[in-house]
Amino acid sequence: MQSVVRRRRAVAAAGAVSAGLLVLSACDKPSPMSTITVGSSSVSSEATCYHEGDALTAEERSGCLKEEGIKSISVDPDETVRFGVDPKIADKGWTILMNGQPLTDSSTKTYRTIPGSVFFNAQYGAQGNSTLVSIMGGKQEAPTGLWSFRLKKDA
Repeated sequence: MQSVVRRRRAVAAAGAVSAGLLVLSACDKPSPMSTITVGSSSVSSEATCYHEGDALTAEERSGCLKEEGIKSISVDPDETVRFGVDPKIADKGWTILMNGQPLTDSSTKTYRTIPGSVFFNAQYGAQGNSTLVSIMGGKQEAPTGLWSFRLKKDA
């Protein structure tokens, strides 16, 4: 009698696991991650907008740059800001945008550094004590993803 109960439990458990895997397989894959590090603090994010291999439309890009709930990090202007991207992003090239405008040339490296002072310098288009910084994956004319962060000046 006990072996029948055990068998039923095993079958029920296997069924539950199979159902869970079916639900997970129906979900979209997460987008590659990007990370910004300043000193010992860092913030990571999946893409604000992402099309794996397909270009974002101009409307999508514009909407992504205005999206609410963007993660933020405090930046001392004397610190170095480090950008890291998943190799899937780097392989297709990526550019750092500041307030929607290219700040760097495209790169295929997974890691870049920029002085923190750049993000609060009017010469580079900064306004005030907060700057929207985005990582644009893909080519300038056909980006496939945007990862956005808000850099806040740490006085």
